[in-house]
Amino acid sequence: MTSTAKKAWANTEQSPRPLIKPPIKIPLLLRIGLFIAKKETGKDLLPARLLTWYPRAAIGSGVLEMMTAKGENAQERRLLNLVRLQASLICSCTFCIDMNAVGIVKNGITDEELAVLQGHRAVQSVDSFNLRELLALEYAISLSSTPPDLSDQFIKNLTREFTEAEIVMLASTIASVNYWARLNQGLGIPPAGFSDRCLLYRQDE
Repeated sequence: MTSTAKKAWANTEQSPRPLIKPPIKIPLLLRIGLFIAKKETGKDLLPARLLTWYPRAAIGSGVLEMMTAKGENAQERRLLNLVRLQASLICSCTFCIDMNAVGIVKNGITDEELAVLQGHRAVQSVDSFNLRELLALEYAISLSSTPPDLSDQFIKNLTREFTEAEIVMLASTIASVNYWARLNQGLGIPPAGFSDRCLLYRQDE
């Protein structure tokens, strides 16, 4: 886990540059969507603007984001934040890392835990992760890698600790991050300045 995360993190050193510019004229329905996105995030999101070049992709992506799991309690929100961050790091998506770093303090993710996600510390050196979180992080790493590597023992552990609904929630959350990561990378979208928290951990071990 550590070597995979460290290798992925190294690939985020260079921020991308947008490949294309947003359209000047945007249909009314999509302008409403952009307004809602800005109100929710506090930023004029470049991915959303670029997607308006192809309205079907814009609408589909918007629905996908609206339907992603948010977490029904503090433990679940922390778990999902960890999973999103880990997937973002494995995919080396600077925009995703930036956006998913916002909840770090609120969800009680420590500096030591961040160092594990980024491959700067061995997971065994941090005792604050519970078993469910460790399994979810391993799940995020596997599903964000090509090809995924889900051993029989891992599946047995995962299905013992999580319900069917929780596994679908985790898999769909990880898949959503992967979708946005590849889209952002394909369009050359840089970080938007949501957080500088993760940027503190680019040093070597």
